[in-house]
Amino acid sequence: MPLDAPLNDNGLIDRLRHIRLLALDVDGVLTDGQLYFQADGIEIKGFNTLDGHGIKLLQRAGLTVALVTGRDSPMVSHRAASLGIKHLYQGVERKLSKLRDLCSQLGLTLEQVAYCGDDMPDVGAIRHAGVGISVPGAPDYIRRQADWVTQREGGHGAVREICDTLLKAQGHWDAVLDTYLHGAR
Repeated sequence: MPLDAPLNDNGLIDRLRHIRLLALDVDGVLTDGQLYFQADGIEIKGFNTLDGHGIKLLQRAGLTVALVTGRDSPMVSHRAASLGIKHLYQGVERKLSKLRDLCSQLGLTLEQVAYCGDDMPDVGAIRHAGVGISVPGAPDYIRRQADWVTQREGGHGAVREICDTLLKAQGHWDAVLDTYLHGAR
């Protein structure tokens, strides 16, 4: 599948144009899914800077980003704060229910949501979102539920791929690129 494969699918492009909220799982999507613990029990996670910058670009274009994760981690709170993500939900077992609550709060429908996840707690959100997304490292039965599987792995640019594709589908890409080619005018 070519890098811009979602942009070659007219049906998917139409759905991407209507997305107003990108909701993401954390472990396996924003990270590589590995959990590292120091001897003192402190958990360490690695986040990709490309993903972070993509999230910032998406927010500047007016889209909302939310993190919905089953684990509760201070590192995730720090990362969300550093990226300006206002909608952070940790310790969530019923992700589709949380997504519905968030849509109600924001005045959105599920059709206006893109959701990316990689495991069983994500499958309902993947299936019911306007665009359900997964990553190559997810189990096959999860990937089969998604409308789109990214080329890049979780924690290695998958979220940036999603952000760039959304920006392109919604017509923001040239303005974003121009900002970096010519500076703010």
